[in-house]
Formats: sequence, structure tokens, C-alpha cells
Amino acid sequence: MLRSEDIMSTIRMFQQENLDVRTVTLGVNLLDCSASDVGQMCRKIRRKIMSKAERLVAVCDDTESKYGIPIVNKRLAVTPISAVAAGQGEEGFLEVARALDKTCEEARIDLIGGYTALVQKGATEAELALLRSLPRVLAETQRVCSSVNVASSKAGINMDAVALMGRLLKDIAERTADRGGFGCAKLVVFANIPEDNPFMAGAYLGYGEPEFVINIGVSGPGVVKRAVERALSSDKGLDLGDVAEEIKKTSFRVTRVGELIGREVAAAIKAEFGIVDLSLAPTPKVGDSVGEILQAMGIRNIGAPGSTAALALLNDAVKKGGLFASSSVGGLSGAFIPVCEDCALADAVEKGHLRLEKLEAMTSVCSVGLDMVAVPGDTPAETIAAIIADEMAIGVINHKTTAVRIIPVPGKKAGEKVSFGGLFGESAIIDVPRGNGAQAFVARGGRIPAPLQSLNN
Repeated sequence: MLRSEDIMSTIRMFQQENLDVRTVTLGVNLLDCSASDVGQMCRKIRRKIMSKAERLVAVCDDTESKYGIPIVNKRLAVTPISAVAAGQGEEGFLEVARALDKTCEEARIDLIGGYTALVQKGATEAELALLRSLPRVLAETQRVCSSVNVASSKAGINMDAVALMGRLLKDIAERTADRGGFGCAKLVVFANIPEDNPFMAGAYLGYGEPEFVINIGVSGPGVVKRAVERALSSDKGLDLGDVAEEIKKTSFRVTRVGELIGREVAAAIKAEFGIVDLSLAPTPKVGDSVGEILQAMGIRNIGAPGSTAALALLNDAVKKGGLFASSSVGGLSGAFIPVCEDCALADAVEKGHLRLEKLEAMTSVCSVGLDMVAVPGDTPAETIAAIIADEMAIGVINHKTTAVRIIPVPGKKAGEKVSFGGLFGESAIIDVPRGNGAQAFVARGGRIPAPLQSLNN
């Protein structure tokens, strides 16, 4: 049971320190919606989703009012559409995507994930059809998000899929050039994709998940920053181990609140409760930044030596605090470093303190990877693929989820700024080493084998 001082501290987090339930994500299994006729399939998908989702927003609003805890986003995650719509062809996949988009609009759902393909060891015809449809889907729909798993610690890295993703991202960027290539912000390329992640754009419902399930994403970079600042101001002699303990205690309280909200919403719509994902997912708002936590620890310029170590401390302490608080911690839990969505990280890129190479090093110890990174629009597809391959290697070798959400901004060069608005934020465009030195490597294709440790497990 939480003590009274813990309760008061948690209330302060919501009222003064930007803590929120970032997302309530309803997972819906759509496998029983498959049909030979695409129109019939879309009708079945709508009925299945609306059977629970039509009440989701109202229940979240009631829960928010009851506890005084802001719930920012209401989202859906569905079974990989590559399986649900197998056999429909590229046009059929596009029709399904439009149906998902329209259903979400009707239910007042913010975003839907699950336009997903799992191709870490090879691709079926259905998965290839889904991938080919991505440029039109992400350009023509508003709420549909996509994830593609191209690597795992068991299978290695599917370099044919990686090369294809480089080309697709260029196509998507051009089709959404009037929005700065924004379509790419709705696509994540993964290694070791989690099946219960509530955050977008990478959420989908895994095959071992319940028919209907509520997964919660709680975020509080501002809370952790203030906790670190208070601890250091009250005791100048604290070492980094003491700082980690303070972060763990803060994460514990946040996780307990998230589970409370998740179980309440799940019970109200008669769905299973799945997991609470305690991820420090920043927003562009000052005071709600992972980068500012690193600065509070003593990293004056993010990207300077020590930045990777500070991020590793933060990520580990958040995970430990969450695991101690609940047996239902899952998803990605840890620290995100999405450049455009984090004011301090974006500022570090603009000032030249944080470069692509250092950012890649930091992804080896965070919860995701290269996230919301804007690059010059003329970056070759092969170079984008090579950047993805490097990140996939980090994930495969280290047995961690690693992802890439990279945006080649049409018509813009390194140092210029791009703004996507809202939670997607803005950033200077990061420089990419010139030349396409990896073209021959990427063009070879095939599969980079799994590491030996994985094969022995």
C-alpha cells in the first residue's frame, strides 16, 4: 500500500511536473476477420474494433475525471495486417488501411498500430504486398501507423528487407513532401519488436496476446528531472548510485499509478489488462525532456563524453523501479530519445553537440533507437538502409529492442529546421556523413546470421 507521503508526491507529479498517462492502447485480435472478399473483411474489422473501441474514449474521459490524471492519447493496436489480409494484394491492403483509418475516426481514436510485417527471416507474398502498399497508405491515411521487424537476435538481420525499407522511406518522404516527409514519422523499423508495446508508431498486437487487452504507457521525464534536481539540491554529496536510487523510487510510484488506471479502464470495457509500459517518452514541451534529465545529472552539453553512461544509468534505474512496482511491466519500459520530440535533444543537434555517430552510440543503452531523426532529403536510399542496418546490429548483438524512425526531409539540408507540429515536434536536420560508401555492402542482400550466443540458447 502506498504511504500518504507517496500519494501526495504522486499528486504533485501530475499537477506540477508534466506526468501523464501518455496512452491507453486497446489491443484487438483481428485474425477472425479474414475473408476472401475485402469488402466483407473491412466490415468485420469495423464491427470487431467498434465492439470495444466505441466506449474507449468515454471510459478514459471518466477515469481521467475520477482520478484527476490526464490521459493524453487513446489508441489501438491490432494483429499484424500482413496476416489478417493475406491474399488480398496491394490494392486490398490499401482498402483495409482506409477502413482502419475511418473506423478510428468514427471511434475518436488518435492512432492505430498494427499495419505490420514480421520479415526478420524472410517475407511472404502477403508481407511484400503490405510493404509495397506503405507509401500510399502512410501518405493517404491520417491515423494508420506501421512497423516492420527486419531483424531479431534469433534470426539475424534480413538485409533484403533492410534495403527495401531504405527505398520505401524515400518514396514515403516524397509522397508527403508537403508535410516535410511526415509519412515517415508513422513508420518504425525494428529489431526484436515487442508484442505488447502501447506506444506509436510501433504498437501491434502479438500472436500470444488476448482477444482484447488494455496496455498502458505512462511517461514522466519532467517528474524524473525534478526528482533528480531536488535530491541533488538537498544533498550536494550524492553520488551517481544515489541518483539512480532516486530515479528508481520515482519510477516505482509512477508505475503503480499507471497500473491503477489500466486496470480501471480494462474492467470498464470488459477487456483484459495487459501491461504498464513505464517509458520516459518526452514531448517538445520544456520541462518534459529526457535530455534535461541528463543535464540535471551533470551532462552540460548532450552528446559530450559521458552522455552514453548517463543515459545507461537512467534507462536501468527506470526499468528497475518499474519492475519492483508491478509484475505487469512490459512493452519497452525505459528511456526514449526521439530527437524531434525532445526539446533538449533537438537543441543539442542544432548546436552541433549531438551528431549522428554519438546518437547511435547512445541508442545502444536506451529503450529504442534512432527515433524521430530528420536527415537531409537527398540522403541516398542505400545510406538510409545502412543506418538502419547499423541499428539492427546493435539490437541483435545486445538482445534488445532497437528501432529506427528516420525522416529524409525533401528539399532540406543539414542544419535547416523541420517542424511536424504537436507531439511530433521539430528539430534541425542532422548531418549524415557524405558519400555512399555502403552501397555495395547493402546491395549484396541476404541475411546477416544471428550471433553465436543466440544460437546456443
